[in-house]
Amino acid sequence: MIPFNAPPVTGSEAEYMHSAMESGKLCGDGGFTRRVQQWFEQRYHVPKVLLTPSCTASLEMAALLINIQPGDEVIMPSYTFVSTANAFVLRGAKIIFVDIRPDTMNIDETLIEAAITEKTRAIVPVHYAGVSCDMDKIMALADKYKLYVIEDAAQGVMSCWKGRALGSIGHIGCFSFHETKNYTAGGEGGATLINDPALIDRAEIIREKGTNRSQFFRGQVDKYTWRDLGSSYLMSDLQAAYLWAQLENAEVINQRRLELWQNYYDALRPLADQGRITLPTLPADCQHNAHMFYLKLRDQDDRDRLITWLKEAEILSVFHYIPLHSSPAGLQFGEFSGDDRYTTAESERLVRLPMYYNLTNNQQKIVIGSLLSFFS
Repeated sequence: MIPFNAPPVTGSEAEYMHSAMESGKLCGDGGFTRRVQQWFEQRYHVPKVLLTPSCTASLEMAALLINIQPGDEVIMPSYTFVSTANAFVLRGAKIIFVDIRPDTMNIDETLIEAAITEKTRAIVPVHYAGVSCDMDKIMALADKYKLYVIEDAAQGVMSCWKGRALGSIGHIGCFSFHETKNYTAGGEGGATLINDPALIDRAEIIREKGTNRSQFFRGQVDKYTWRDLGSSYLMSDLQAAYLWAQLENAEVINQRRLELWQNYYDALRPLADQGRITLPTLPADCQHNAHMFYLKLRDQDDRDRLITWLKEAEILSVFHYIPLHSSPAGLQFGEFSGDDRYTTAESERLVRLPMYYNLTNNQQKIVIGSLLSFFS
């Protein structure tokens, strides 16, 4: 069986995890945590990066940090993972879903302004497949209406918009290091990028269960106490050690994924030219990270037939999100702004192909061969 995903392995993970174990500092903010945080801060020119147990935790941190209150409204696409919405619903917010663009599967930036009301507090762009939303237009709207922008860049590590790293453009950015992502912290993991320096001190307090423990260990206060709302949002240093092995090889992993992505694109381009399938679109201002390779078929029936065909050839492919606005919780906690022109229809056509760092050339040829056989 060729799996849909396999966590990346570079070869140094076990060594670094053993080193973390010998350090006696496993609970978080140890040596490997500091290395990883500094790597992102220096590479992406971010004032503060804080590792977390997951991107879900990072989004929850963000909701606390911008003081989301019951009755506030938060704008986001419906075509996203449930954590994007849950983080704000947990604070009592109402989710306002906006339709997506069919070319990138990202929120349609031209429809956001119509969804803004006096209750709107934040916009949450989701960079689907590591392909950037139009951040210029989104940031301009946020500035015009005095809104926060929380980037859900779970899939966007190593992607850029006009040369700026995804996650570093909004007021806060959220990364994922889940095992399905390009870089993993041993299964789960995340990071909160604090791009507004005014938010740094409170972000540290929220992450440390509402205490000023970080300031205490830096010698800035003589004792630490409960200061604010917060929770346990620290990644263990054991996970950070695993992640460090990945980041040391970040360029190697990125280039290999881009190579695999291009192999799929080149092999399937003739089918797209014939109108048999639709391939991903890359905006000119976006440098992507080959997080996934998807294609779209005529409709859901065609997609399901392809998934079955591949499964019979021992190749695992999957569809992706069920739009949140049509789910029971989405109906309870949110509403769709305007018409659902593309969100549902495009989601039903999409299928994701096996895509991971350790996928071999031979395995990919098998996948491509099976795809071409299906369409022939």
